[in-house]
Amino acid sequence: MTDHVRRALCMLALPIVLGACRERATPAVETTTRPVQAVRVALRPAEDIRSFTGTIRARREADLGFRAGGRIVAREVDLGARVQAGQVLARLDPTDLALALRSAEADLAAAEAQAAQARADGSRSTRLLAGGWIPAATDDARQAAARTTRERVVAARAAVQLARNRRDYAELRAPASGVVTAILADPGTVVAEGTPVLRLAEAGTLEVEVALPEAALAAAGEAPARVTLWARPQETLAARLRELAPTADPKLRTFTARYAIAEPPDWLAYGMTATVRLAQEAGPPLAVVPAAALADRGAGPIVWVVDVANGRLDPRPVTLRRLGSDRALVGGLRDGELVVGLGVQKLDPDARVRVAEIRRAPE
Repeated sequence: MTDHVRRALCMLALPIVLGACRERATPAVETTTRPVQAVRVALRPAEDIRSFTGTIRARREADLGFRAGGRIVAREVDLGARVQAGQVLARLDPTDLALALRSAEADLAAAEAQAAQARADGSRSTRLLAGGWIPAATDDARQAAARTTRERVVAARAAVQLARNRRDYAELRAPASGVVTAILADPGTVVAEGTPVLRLAEAGTLEVEVALPEAALAAAGEAPARVTLWARPQETLAARLRELAPTADPKLRTFTARYAIAEPPDWLAYGMTATVRLAQEAGPPLAVVPAAALADRGAGPIVWVVDVANGRLDPRPVTLRRLGSDRALVGGLRDGELVVGLGVQKLDPDARVRVAEIRRAPE
C-alpha cells in the first residue's frame, strides 16, 4: 500500500475517532426524595417585647455617718438587719465629747459671772451719773460692757447646747425604718465627721433599676412593664416607670430608669436580679422559627414551606422582625404550616422532600 493510500485512509477515519471522543453519558435526573426536619408554625400576638436586666433597689438609700468625729467603740447591727427609726446603730467613744461639753459649761459659768458683775457695775454707774459723781462717758462705757457680757452669755449657752448635741451625736441612730445593706466601718476605726459607716435602705416602695438604650426611651413610659425575678421566673409583677434620667451615662450611653413595683411580695429582697419587659402591640400575628430556617437567595429572607401532599417546597418570602442567636420572629406565614428547620442552604424548588420529623416551634 502506497503512502498516498495510507494517508487517505487516515483522513477518512479521523472524523469517526473524534466523534467517538465527544460522546458523553447523559446525567440521570435525581429523583431521590430527601428527608427533612420540619417545624410547625404557631402564630402569636405581635408584641414587640424588649427585655432589660436590672436589680431590686430601695427608693431611698443613704450612707449614714456620725455627725462628730471619733473612734467607733460599738456597732449594734449587722449586715441585713432590719431596724426601726431612732434605733441605735453604732457608738463613738464619748470621752472627748464629754470633755468638750464640760469646757463649754465652764465657759458659760464664767460668762454668767462676768455678766452679773457688769450688770451690777452698770446699776451703780446709773446712780452715780444721776448724782453727778461721774461723767456720762464713764457710764456709757459701763453700760456697753454690761451689754457685751450679756451677749457673751448667749454665745456661751449656744456653745453648751452645741457641745451637748455633739455628745449625743456619739450615738448613730437610724433616721427611718429600713434594712442595713452595707457595713462601711467596723469598731476600732477612727472616723471623721460625716464619714459613711453604714448604708441604710429605707423601707417602703421597692424599685427595679435598669439601663435603657436610646431606642427604648419612647416606649419606656408608654408600654406596660412586667417584672420577673431570676429567683422566681414563674411569677410576674406589675411595675410603672417612676424616674428616667434626663441625660445618658457618659461611658455606657444608656439612661438609668427606675420602675416602681406596685405590690412587692414578702420574698422580694434588695439586690435581687430582675428582668423588666416592655411590650407594645405591633400589628398582625407573627411566627417564631429557628434561625437556621432562614435563607437568602439574593431577594431577602425566605423560609422553605413544605407541601406535604406532593412533597414539594415553596420558597416563602418573610418579614424579619427580630433575629436572635437561635430563633427569629417573622411575618408572612400561616398558622399550622410546616417549614424546613435545618439544611435550608442545600434546598431548591425542584427538590422532592419528605417530612422525617416535626418539631415544635421555639418559645
